[in-house]
Order: sequence, then C-alpha cells, then structure tokens
Amino acid sequence: MSTRPALTRCAAAVALALLAQQSFAQDAALETVQITGNWLGSGLQNSVKNFAGARTVVQKDEIDQTGAASIADVLRRIPGVQASENSGTAGSAISLNIGVRGLTGRYSPRSTVLLDGVPLAVAPYGQPQLSFAPVSLNNIESIDVVRGGGAVRYGPQNVGGIINFSTRAIPETAGTVSGDASLRYNDFSEGGHNTQYSAFIGAQGENGLGVAILYSGMDGTEWRAGSDEKINDLAFKFRYRIDAASQFYGKLSYYDVTSKTPGGLTVAQYKADPFQNTRPTDFWNGERKGIDLGYLNALSATQEFEIKTYYNESTRQSALINAARTQLAYQPRNYTVLGIEPRYTQRVVSGAATHDITAGYRYLRERGDDNSYNLTIASGARSATVSFDNQTDAHAFYIDDRIALGAWRITPGVRFEHIESQRDDRAARSSFETENDKALPSLNVAYLVNPALTLFTNYSTSFGPVQNLQLNSQTASNPLKPELAKTAELGARYKHKGLSAEATIYQLRFDNQIIQVPGITPATFRNIGATHHEGLESAIDYRFDRDGALAGFEVYANYNYTKAIQKSGDTIGKDVPFYSRNTGTVGARYAVGAFTINLSGTAQSKQYSDAANTVAEAANGGVGRIPGFNVWNAQLGYKLGGVELLAGVNNAADKRYYTRNVDGNAGRMVGAPRTVYLQARTSF
Repeated sequence: MSTRPALTRCAAAVALALLAQQSFAQDAALETVQITGNWLGSGLQNSVKNFAGARTVVQKDEIDQTGAASIADVLRRIPGVQASENSGTAGSAISLNIGVRGLTGRYSPRSTVLLDGVPLAVAPYGQPQLSFAPVSLNNIESIDVVRGGGAVRYGPQNVGGIINFSTRAIPETAGTVSGDASLRYNDFSEGGHNTQYSAFIGAQGENGLGVAILYSGMDGTEWRAGSDEKINDLAFKFRYRIDAASQFYGKLSYYDVTSKTPGGLTVAQYKADPFQNTRPTDFWNGERKGIDLGYLNALSATQEFEIKTYYNESTRQSALINAARTQLAYQPRNYTVLGIEPRYTQRVVSGAATHDITAGYRYLRERGDDNSYNLTIASGARSATVSFDNQTDAHAFYIDDRIALGAWRITPGVRFEHIESQRDDRAARSSFETENDKALPSLNVAYLVNPALTLFTNYSTSFGPVQNLQLNSQTASNPLKPELAKTAELGARYKHKGLSAEATIYQLRFDNQIIQVPGITPATFRNIGATHHEGLESAIDYRFDRDGALAGFEVYANYNYTKAIQKSGDTIGKDVPFYSRNTGTVGARYAVGAFTINLSGTAQSKQYSDAANTVAEAANGGVGRIPGFNVWNAQLGYKLGGVELLAGVNNAADKRYYTRNVDGNAGRMVGAPRTVYLQARTSF
C-alpha cells in the first residue's frame, strides 16, 4: 500500500516524541477484579488509558461543552468517525448515519451500536441499519467508541467498530437522591425552531435498591420547511444490591418519534431556495418498547459471573411520494428481538503471568415482517400489500484471555458465530434460507511503557451476515456468504498532567462485501464488493497548569486521514462513496470563575456520491462531487450552584454546505444553517 511508509514514519515519530517526555517510574500494577457491569466486561479492568486499541470515551460534561444538538454532532468530533446525512431522514433524529474509517455511513450498517450494552438495531442480524435509532442525546451519560481491539465479544457486524451509548447512571452512594432538568431552545437562521427538554431523578436507598427515571423530548421543526419532528424518550432504571458482591439490575424503556422528511432538491431548486420542501407528504415514524434485565456477581476475588437478557418490540413506517407525485409508497415494518448473554471470568495466576479468562455466549432471536403498498393520491385506491416474514436465530460463543505479564497486556480471543435465517414471501409462498458458521479470531497487545504511555497493536476479524432483503438473492448458483473483514492497528496513547495525545495507524481489508447488482429488477445481491482502507487517526489535548498564567485554558485538536479504495468491479481504484479523506477538529476552552467560553471548528474535505466518483453534477442533484466545508461554533456558559445557563451559536458564519440523498427522493440536502441556542439546567 502506497501510504504505509509515510504512516509508519509518522507513528514512529509520535511514539519517539512521547517517549522523550519526562521519564516516569514504570508502574504496571495489576488491575483488580471488581464488580462493574461494564459493557466491555470486567476482569482485568480495561481503562481507556491501557486499552489495546483505538478508543475514545466522551462524558456528559464534555458533550455539554460542545453545544451539540444531536448525537451526530458529538460523533463528528471523534477521530475516525464521520456522521453523514445522505439519507431520506437527513436532518432528522429518527436515524443514525455513522461511518468509521471509510465504511459506509448510511444508517450505520458496519458498526455494532449498543445502548447500555444492548444492540440498538431493530434486527441486529437481519437489518442492522439504523434507519430507526431509538436513542436521544439528553439521556446519555457517555459515548464509548471502540474503533479497534474489541471485536471478540461483540457482533455481529463490528468492522466499523463498537459504539456504546450509556444512559444516565443511578447514584452510587446510599441515601443519595439527585436530579436535574433542562430546557434548550434552538433557533435556525432559516427554517424554524425547536425545543429540547429533559428530566432526570435518581436515588440509592439504604436497603440496596436504587432507581432512576430519565426523560428526553423534542418538539418543533428543523431548518427545512415542513420538517416537523416530535420525540419522546422515557426510561426507568433500577438496581438492587443483594450484597457487596452481587446485584440485580434492569431497565424499562419507551421511545417514539414522528418526523417529516423534506427530501432532496434538484440543482435549480437548491439555488432558488435550499431550505424549501418539495415533498410535504413524506414522513417517517417509529416506536420501540424494551426491557433489559441482568445479574452480576463477583463470586470471589478471582471470579465474576454476569448474565443479562433483553427483549424489545419495534415498529417503523415511512411514506415517500413518487417522482410523478401521483402515489405514496408506504413501508410499515415490525420487529421483535430476544437476547440472552451469560459470561464468566476466572483469574488464574501462572508463574509471572496473570490470566483473566472470559467465556461467554449470546443467543439472539429475531422475528419480524416488512410490508409495502402504494396509495394513489387522486383516487385514494390502495394496492395489494407485499409482505415478507423474517426470522433469524443466532448463536455466538466467545473466549478471550487477557494476560498480564509485567508491563505487557496480551489478549488472544476468538468468537464463533452460527446463524440460521429464513425469509418467507407470503404471496408467492416461497422461502429463502441461509445458514452461516464463522470463527473470528483476534489478538490485542498493549505495552505499558510507564504510567503515562501505552503502546498497542491488534489484529481482528469481523463479518456481516446475509441480511433479510439480501436473502431473496440466495440461490444454488449465488450462495451468498457473510461479509468478511480484517483489521490491523498500531498506535500510542499518552496522558500525564495536562497533556493527552494519541495516534493510530490502521489497515482494513473488506474482501467480500455484499452489494446490489445494478440494472437488475428485482434487486439482486452478490458477493462481489471489496474495499481496502488505511489511514491515520490523531488527537491532542492540553490543559494549562492551574497555577500558571493561563490557568483555566485548554486547547485541543484532532486530524484524521482515510484512504478508502474500491478493489473490485468497474470502479476499481476509486474512492468509496460518501467519505472524506481528510477531517479535523480544533478548539479551545477557557474557564474563569463561574464562566466558561468554548470555541471550536470542524472541517472535512470533498466526497463523491457514487462508486464511479462522478465529478460533474446531474441536474437532479442526485450524483456529483460534494464539496468540503468547515464550520465554527461558539458557546458561553455560566454555572452557579445548581443552576447552569448556556448560550451559543453553531455554524457561526452561516456557511452553506450540502450532501446528497441517494434514496428515491435523491438530490441536494442543505446542512444546518447558523443555529442560535439558549439552554438552562437546574440540578440538585
């Protein structure tokens, strides 16, 4: 690969620079086994500092400082992650479009996305796309993005990393009651305005029972005309501490959203008014109800057991008008997911090495149906409904061994997946079936140079199973196989006093992607896609000495380079669509007394909207190169006691930029204009 020497020299230079910092006495003390219920599993505690892979955790206070109005706004600041808007729900909170390291971001199909360790997708195997993403920013305590080094335990599709959203936590201290409420008003320089509101209250009783209620909502419009949206996100969490070593925990959740989706614009329409809505009848809506239950027990100083189970029901529906404006296409879909995941960790000391051996199992049962019909607007006549029933039963077995040997942390592991899927065409009374078995090994290595510096490298394999819609193409002559990817990383992480820095180089080979064959009706899929990805992720943060002249001042930056190239078909050698080779963030924060000031900017380079990397733009706006852009955001905060006030502006220069939608409502889609917001929060 052509960039390897340059990237390798860059990584070596970073490592040498970090090693040249002040020397510290080596401290490779063994982490303790402690009861945590952490979504990565416990055993030898995997702190971010010592984690053997590229990983970023963003806490709630950091999220608040960004001025982010959505989860996508936060993710854009994480190295290696791009949050796109190239879907029919662009600008809406109903979907989540996350691309990691050049992988497609449309509905996040290449990443394992979790909420409190539970899969977020309505059908994690059969439909991993997050066209309906039941999660809201105000209920989130932290966002943990593992881009490499965590593939063994979590799947099925984790070539694009593992992203876990943790909801607000129950207080830890017995006898403690805490809560807060917030209200935020967003005013767009074009379009409309909306209001976001949230409330939280939690308590931990002396009897061991802890509870929390979380609510987040939004009502109003986005920056496009007629982009009305309403969200309700409610959860009840509980935890019962049976004794000092064990606990029972759970969560009941409900989420609903209704969103108008204006769709793409032609070039002429965009030039006339980029904020207009030519599709006022289009909408998406969805609802999800769920329950999660778990039991965690630190059986002894060297043993831990956890089992969790979850069940959720989801419905979602969209309506899209056709090009002739004569019919509306409705697509109602229903899903249920049942999962159970036991795991056991045993610590074993053998000579100078300490092993934390974890074995686990996951069973996932998916059932659902997808339906479609057309409604003729003039007559109100409704076509026959086309329906498919889908079912998947998936079994995953994994084992890994985190070995502590002096300053080394070495974790070999393997996950084995067995998947059985079936799709039934009700009208034709035909079935499409597939069965997949795959072993996925990985090896993660970290070296704790000193308490400040960790070097790491890893190798992992990942795959994506054949999905529901793709099963229609499953025949004896076209035996679809799971998508397979192999990832390798090399990086360094440094943290001491006010300085934090990291750099990672990586290579990803995605050798047998399932892609749709163009020009064939009905849709046909084959194992013919291959892409190679390589790049550099880097970040630095410096907080000036609290006793110095610049006390309270912090600066930060990250820069990411990704080269994602197609390696098969007629478009071999061209860039993967909808991904920028260069992205970056810079910012500064200053705190003095009760006041804080934040200034930040994000930028990304150009993208292509199709596999052919077409430069010239089509008149309908559906294809052509997408220019790069940058935006600047500013925020002023005031906090006194339990009251916090924030005022800010995003896209301060009111810069116009756009992406493209590749759905049936293709065209240009304008990005958020200047947005002024006011927020108040009170806590106790």
